[in-house]
Amino acid sequence: MGPDIQAWLERLPERLAALASWSLAYEAGVLVLTAIATWLLQRFVKQPLRARSDRYGRDELRHVALRAVQRLMWPVTALAGVLLGRGVLRALGEPTGLLDITIPLLLSLATIRLLVYVLRKGFRATPLLKAWENIIVTGIWTMVALHLVGWLPAVETTLDELAVTIGSSRVSVLSAIKLTGLIALLLTMAFWISGVIERRMRASPHMTPSLQVAFGKFSKFFLIALAIFLAIDAVGIDLTTLTVFGGALGVGIGFGLQRITSNFISGFILVLDRSIKPGDVISVGTNDAKYGWVQELRARYVVVRDRDGVERLIPNENLITSEVVNWSYSDPNTRVRIPVQISYDDDPEHALALLMEAAKASPRILAIPEPAARLLAFADNGIELELRVWINDPENGIGNVRTAVNLAIWRLFKANGITIPYPQRDVHLKTPPARPDTLNG
Repeated sequence: MGPDIQAWLERLPERLAALASWSLAYEAGVLVLTAIATWLLQRFVKQPLRARSDRYGRDELRHVALRAVQRLMWPVTALAGVLLGRGVLRALGEPTGLLDITIPLLLSLATIRLLVYVLRKGFRATPLLKAWENIIVTGIWTMVALHLVGWLPAVETTLDELAVTIGSSRVSVLSAIKLTGLIALLLTMAFWISGVIERRMRASPHMTPSLQVAFGKFSKFFLIALAIFLAIDAVGIDLTTLTVFGGALGVGIGFGLQRITSNFISGFILVLDRSIKPGDVISVGTNDAKYGWVQELRARYVVVRDRDGVERLIPNENLITSEVVNWSYSDPNTRVRIPVQISYDDDPEHALALLMEAAKASPRILAIPEPAARLLAFADNGIELELRVWINDPENGIGNVRTAVNLAIWRLFKANGITIPYPQRDVHLKTPPARPDTLNG
């Protein structure tokens, strides 16, 4: 047992005797009344403030201000009540030692809650992040409270005595807590700085989308690795002991993490060779089975939004090892083929002229390159024709262009007597010859 804890225990009878004094009862009464008043105020004001803040967008300054007021309401109201009670007790000549300790505790709580909330607004809002906000506030405030009441050195000594020795390294509960806290703090700073860098990259007009993603990914993982190594070194753990962990990680990659590592490395290859970037229109697989628009390039997968509004998470490895059609890789101009058949009784030259007229059905069809109508083959059921048109915005879809042109072809063919044939088959039924046994019988 540490000397500070032992000295505190020796003074415990004196502290218990002080609890019986009337002055401490007055201070306790002030704290109870303050707690009740604060609870009643929160009960009647919290819901209207929440409803009013929800009416504003999450990026609105008023929304952030109202949320900050909600977080500061309890400690600030309690602080005002304690200050008022301390003033009354001092006017009556009563000691206020307990209230003097409570005031800096409440002030530090209000400051910590405000700083953590402002820091959290720099990240994307998620339920996990909101839950961790209260945990972080509680942890920081506990350390500050122990420091203000003078118990922090005794607690540190006790936690440091709870230790185990592994080889030549001594690991205590205190060092584990420090390591966890430093990693959490440095990782928070790393995520915040990488987020700032990523936003600056996206706002830069001189960088391509692929280069923006590459810089964002590299800065994020570099800062995370740097934060972990700095935290380990600051706690005093020898970095050479991590060679065992590195060997275990290598074995893990060899046995069960091949696909994860492959997807991770493939993600960097995609952003470095700039073959796929956000905004591209791609199709993966045969017959355009996975067709859509690239939304994000993540560490393990690419987010592709298809024509049904469904977001597909395609592993990066699939985009490296399989065939990918990038409709907007170097030139956004895309040719759309629209096949059609006419009957052998119709004039193909007239039909080709009507196809050229149908090419004006959609305003998205380009005049240059010019549309073209071609006679491809004399098929079994009719004459095969094809209209070829060009668009320069495949990200807006191709099916709607085909629909507009096909409807125009249908109307023009119907108005000009051009028929679209359908498969026809002539079936000849032959009577099988009679068997000899049937003739004799």
